[in-house]
Amino acid sequence: MLATLAPRAYRRRAVTAMVAAEIIYDYLDGLTESPSREAPQDGAQLFTAFTDAVAPLLPRGGDYYRHHRRSEHCYLEALVTTVRKSLAGLPATAALAGVLHASAARGAAAQLHIHASSLSDTEELERWAQLHAAGTSLQWREFLAGAACSVLAVHALIAAASDCRTTYEQALQLDEIYLSISVLPTILDSLIDGHGNTPGARVGHIRYYDDRETLAPRLVSVIEDVISRSRDAPHGAHHVMTLVGVLAYYTSAPAASAELVQPVTAHLGQQLQPLLAPTLAMMRTWRTAKHLRARWRSLYARASRRAA
Repeated sequence: MLATLAPRAYRRRAVTAMVAAEIIYDYLDGLTESPSREAPQDGAQLFTAFTDAVAPLLPRGGDYYRHHRRSEHCYLEALVTTVRKSLAGLPATAALAGVLHASAARGAAAQLHIHASSLSDTEELERWAQLHAAGTSLQWREFLAGAACSVLAVHALIAAASDCRTTYEQALQLDEIYLSISVLPTILDSLIDGHGNTPGARVGHIRYYDDRETLAPRLVSVIEDVISRSRDAPHGAHHVMTLVGVLAYYTSAPAASAELVQPVTAHLGQQLQPLLAPTLAMMRTWRTAKHLRARWRSLYARASRRAA
C-alpha cells in the first residue's frame, strides 16, 4: 500500500528496497531474539546491517557477524546491497538520509532492548523507552510498541524518497505519523494472540500494562494523534487508510471477538467509522475465503490419497 505512493518511474526500486529491508529486519529480529550472555555486543553488531542498508551515502559498519557463531555473511550482505543500491537510485534519498537512518536506528534499538530484557528485568527497557518517548506524543509503553514495529516508518520513508518533492521536514512528519501507526500492530497482535491466557500463549507487549482498562483509551489517543498529524501531511488520507487497514486486519481475526479482547477492539472501531466498516467487511471476506481455500486443499489432498 505504501509503495503506491511512489511515482511510477521509481516504484520498482521502492518495492525492491522495502521488501529487502523487511527481510533484513525480520531476519535480524529472529537472529537476536535469544541474546547471548557471552557476547552481548552481538545483537548491536548484527543490527548494523539494517542501519547500513538505509544509508547508501555512508560507509558500511563492517563485519556484521563479528561476534556471532553462525556465518551467513553473504546472505545478509546481499540484502544490504540490494537496499542500498535501490535507495541510491531514488531522487530524494539524500534529502531524507538523516531521517531514514534515525528511524532505522530506533527500530533496531527497540528490538535489542526488548530482547535484552529477557535476560534481566524490564527496568532498563522502561528507562530507554521513557527517555526516547519524551520528544514524542507517545507515552513510554506506546513508544516502545511503535519503535519495535517502526520498520513500517522506514517503508513510508522509502516511498517518500521516491518523490523528488519530499522535504526533510515532511520526512520528519511522516516518521512521526508512522511511529504512531506502528503502535497498533504490536499491541493488537499481543492482545489477540495472548487473549486466552492459556499455557504457552504469548503475552507480548500487553504485559507492560497493569490492566486492560487503560489500554483502549491509550490506543484511542494514538489513533487521534495519527488523524490529527495526517491532516497537514502530504497524502494524509492515504496514511489514515493505512491506519484503518491495520485496525481492520486485526479486528477481523476470529480471536478479536473473545471476551477479553472485544471491549478494546470495539472501542477502537468507533474512532474510525465510517471508514472501518467496508474495510472490515473486506478483511472478513478475505479471511473466510482463505479458510475455505485451505479446507478445500485439505479435502482435495485427502481425496487424492484415497484414490492413490
